[in-house]
Amino acid sequence: MSQNKNNRFMPLWLALCVVIGVLIGTFYTSHFSGNRLNIINSGSSRLSNLLHIIDDQYVDSVNIDELVEKAMPEILAELDPHSVYISAKDVQMATDDLKGSFSGVGIEFTIREDTIHIQNVIKNGPADKAGILAGDKIVSIDNRPFVGKSVTTEEAMHRLKGQKGSKVKIGVRRFGEKETKYFILTRGDITMKSITATYMLDDSTGYMRIKNFGERTYAEMLASLQQLNLQGADHLVIDLRDNSGGYLESAVQMAEEFLKKDQLVVYTEGRKSPRKEYRSRGKGSYQQIPLVVLINEGSASASEIFAGAIQDNDRGVIIGRRSFGKGLVQQQIQFPDGSMIRLTIARYYTPSGRCIQKPFKPGDNADYEQDLLSRYQHGEFFSQDSIKHTGPAYHTNNGRIVYGGGGITPDIFVPEDTTAVTSYYKEAAVSGLILQYAFQYTDNNRQTLKKFTEMQPLSEYLTGRNLVNDFANYAEKNGLRRRNNLIRKSHGLLENYINSRIIYNMLDEQAWNQYLNRNDEMIRQAREVFKKGAAFPSRPIVQRGTLPRR
Repeated sequence: MSQNKNNRFMPLWLALCVVIGVLIGTFYTSHFSGNRLNIINSGSSRLSNLLHIIDDQYVDSVNIDELVEKAMPEILAELDPHSVYISAKDVQMATDDLKGSFSGVGIEFTIREDTIHIQNVIKNGPADKAGILAGDKIVSIDNRPFVGKSVTTEEAMHRLKGQKGSKVKIGVRRFGEKETKYFILTRGDITMKSITATYMLDDSTGYMRIKNFGERTYAEMLASLQQLNLQGADHLVIDLRDNSGGYLESAVQMAEEFLKKDQLVVYTEGRKSPRKEYRSRGKGSYQQIPLVVLINEGSASASEIFAGAIQDNDRGVIIGRRSFGKGLVQQQIQFPDGSMIRLTIARYYTPSGRCIQKPFKPGDNADYEQDLLSRYQHGEFFSQDSIKHTGPAYHTNNGRIVYGGGGITPDIFVPEDTTAVTSYYKEAAVSGLILQYAFQYTDNNRQTLKKFTEMQPLSEYLTGRNLVNDFANYAEKNGLRRRNNLIRKSHGLLENYINSRIIYNMLDEQAWNQYLNRNDEMIRQAREVFKKGAAFPSRPIVQRGTLPRR
């Protein structure tokens, strides 16, 4: 009987002991903790406890979420230049370009004189279907005025983008009309293309310009290749100039179209990421087409993966200037609040084994960001001999020497042409006056210009307008002193810049590319390679008694 009684009270005794233990622990923690916390001496625990202490004991109230938001970019900046934190409000904008679509109204715009000017209306988008025209000025959004100093690109995109099917009311001012016109637009999916130009350079040479590597780029490339094939393309130029990269998988898929079976495209490796190889399956339809790839100092990441695969496998000729030098692989990791980080988890290596990541010191991003300026200042953009390779020499499949440790060095170097660049031209370009003038000219002459539907006739018309002199008058009224000798020296550059922007405003990005490529030296060199039948690099000539190093 006594034993049963003890068993009946045992749970009560245990509960009482737990309560007493908690009370004693709480007393000692509050009485003795003060400025000394007995915590695990690890970085993550210290950081977590620091935030808890600030929240609990700081003299003023603190927004911990805001504090974390500011701290996270600083922490990641101590790792490398490409590990970044993206706040929840910026995630959509950061991923739209690579996804290839977003939900919005379908316009391209610029902000001039504190007002949104519609530069282009995307065909079959909500704005186009509603009757909005290029040249219209947006003055209100959802019955609220949207002009003045508060008008920023970020705020405009925030208000115009939204969930598919949602509505937005915009008020526009149209040239020649006094009354504001109102449109209610239903937001829809807007497709953004990675390939912004596909056309024939001549009867046998196809050209495509790829501005980034997104989810749909491979599918776009197949469509472009088919288009060029139907037009009789026997040679191909792929333009990756100023392509900042994107998805590694897209670059691999695209490279596979040109490589034989089992050729290595790229491999990745990191501390917690074992070596992973990406090899061609040999199913590409364009394994034999003569190929040239154009790169410059703005070509980075996935662009360099593609160019490196073509170069190391001796599949085509790389023309241009040394690429940016980004050889780090980022993984996107999302947080419950919608924010995310892009964390470097591995390095990628071209088939020859070279990592093209340029040197950096952790935490010293300022020096890293100045790299292109440093290259320019020591003459690399103008002389191949000025290129400084920091990595060892590697060899392509055919034994040609290539270098890692700082971008892809082209097979054929094309210097930047600065013979006509003057201080007047630099100031006109950097100040934004050329862009402003081109848009104003487009706006004021839209009725005349809209009869031109192709680049060549519009180009010929603009060339006869003497727009450089008109621009000089405009620029002088807006603070840029007229300097006739310098204007004469830079006349060709000024005319090209002005005309190209007007063509872009009136037509599209393909017409803009066509105009700029007319006298482009890299394009000329590419055509010369095809003419000589030199698009497939051969083994280097070796003197008797020596062999190329492997």
